[in-house]
Order: sequence, then structure tokens, then C-alpha cells
Amino acid sequence: MTERFITIREYVKQVLCEGGSHGFDHTLRVTRLCQIIGMEERADMNILIPAALFHDIARPVEKKIGIPHEEEGAKIAGEYLRLNHYPEVNIPHIMHAIQTHRFRSDLAPKTLEAKILSDADKLDAIGAVGIARTFISAGERNGDITDAMNHIDEKLVKLKDMMYTKTGQEIARMRHEYLLSFVRTIREEMDNED
Repeated sequence: MTERFITIREYVKQVLCEGGSHGFDHTLRVTRLCQIIGMEERADMNILIPAALFHDIARPVEKKIGIPHEEEGAKIAGEYLRLNHYPEVNIPHIMHAIQTHRFRSDLAPKTLEAKILSDADKLDAIGAVGIARTFISAGERNGDITDAMNHIDEKLVKLKDMMYTKTGQEIARMRHEYLLSFVRTIREEMDNED
């Protein structure tokens, strides 16, 4: 990771100081997935890595005042990058990737880097880590196992078919299999509780 990326990472870490389902550890995993997919798909890392680092920076703002984090995060990233003399040619592409990464976004990613960020963010929601994050998220909302399972049914099982890149699709297939195995096992255990 270049010195410039390390500086961005440290800035984001200060903003995302709280843990939880969308904490700084999530940002680091998404960034690592972007590196893996980006290398395979030949992405521009000068766009992809800053977008990955900034993609959830506005989660605390969304939590407090309800502004969609993808919109506010793109603005924060643009302001930070311009203030720190990041190459202007890359900034609109970084902002686009942030604006379009979210599962619920009405905007579709148009660039390779935006597609990779979207894939990486979704990949962190499936598999073992995604399951753990789902239960953390349910707890954050004072929910229980049933709430977490509903989220898995409503969102997570759909993510495998929403990948844009070949590399993302390959990773998603493996994580999806684990997710389905977990769902079968927990349903069997819950059925046996009666």
C-alpha cells in the first residue's frame, strides 16, 4: 500500500472509530477484497483503493441524521482528496464508485472500479464473516436470531447473483455455499428446540 493510501486509511480509521457491523474492520476487509479482485480484473488501483477506504466513511452521519452514507461519503471523499492534492482526474471516478456501492442504491456502477467495490462490499456480507456481521447488526438494532435470519433470507442469499466481475462471481459461489450450509444447520437446530 502506498504512502498516500496509508494516510487515507489512517484518516478513515479515526472517523470510523466505533466497532460494529460496519466498523473499520469491515472497511479493511472490503479494501483487501478490492485489491484481490482489482489485481485479477486489472483495475486502476488509484481509483479503487481510495474508493474502498472511503466507501463507508459516512456511516456515522447516516446513523445520526439519516443522510444516505453513499451520497455523503462521496462528498467527504471528494473534499478530502481535493484538499490533499489527489489527482483530480481520479476523483470523479472514486466518488462514483462510492455512490454506487450500496446494495440498495438506485444508481448502477458504470466503471470497472465501481463494479469491483460493489462486489467486494457484497462479498463481505456473505460467507462466515457476513453471517457474523448479520448477527452483530441484528444485535445493534435490538433484534434476535429471527431478525438475523430474516435479513439472510431477504438480502444475503440474493447477493451471489449480483456480482459484476468474474472474480467476484467465483468468490461469491464459495461463500454462498457456506451461507446455505449455515442456514440449513441453524434451521435444523431451531426446529429441534420445539
